[in-house]
Amino acid sequence: QVQLVESGGGLVQPGGSLRLSCVASGSIFGPNVMAWYRQVPGQERELVAGITSRGRANYADFVSGRFTISRDIAKNAVYLQMNSLRPEDTAVYYCNVQSIITTVEQQSYTYWGTGTQVAVSS
Repeated sequence: QVQLVESGGGLVQPGGSLRLSCVASGSIFGPNVMAWYRQVPGQERELVAGITSRGRANYADFVSGRFTISRDIAKNAVYLQMNSLRPEDTAVYYCNVQSIITTVEQQSYTYWGTGTQVAVSS
């Protein structure tokens, strides 16, 4: 089983920046995607950005070019550089890793971190 630990959250002013980090313990096998989700109390958890083990990345529309996701395979880590932060970015941000199944021999998995709080306020 893989454990994910997030860090880097905090309080910033609008227009500020944060860099979130997530480090996974154990081995992540096979094709997979590491991603950042966020959740506001009372709302559904939503995808922010994801990146595959091949380096293909995608972003939610609300990112609008402000964030960059990256990963370090050797370190079992994924990062989210967030710039031009807005008050509506305030949420708990969660790290996720999920298998991409391409053959019937592969075992599916998904893991979640416990979250890191991001607050954007004057």
